[in-house]
Amino acid sequence: MVARRGGSTLGCLFPLLIAAVVAYVGSDFVQAYIRNYRFNDAMRQEANFSTSANDEQVMSHFRALADSLQLPQNAGAVHISHTGEGTVIWSDYSVTIPLPLNHEKTIEFHPSSEKSF
Repeated sequence: MVARRGGSTLGCLFPLLIAAVVAYVGSDFVQAYIRNYRFNDAMRQEANFSTSANDEQVMSHFRALADSLQLPQNAGAVHISHTGEGTVIWSDYSVTIPLPLNHEKTIEFHPSSEKSF
């Protein structure tokens, strides 16, 4: 019978544990970026296709969208600017993601869209 070294049976456990922690923490980052992408995409659609809605209706729409995407409350504070060259819609907000060992990472998002006439 061949004697086996005990370390070889646990050799894969540590890398799997590290991969699980990275996946767990990374999922919050991925969700934050996906929500920002969806919010920014809605801004592009609104800027390109909305012609009949007034500014208050557009801002109300984005407040509801920010709420449904579970974005921070200040994400719904959308700014709309009309110039002679077009329309600009933008918002600024930050998302704080909890990390292990009581650390936090804050990510700043600045979604915007512009439609030129």
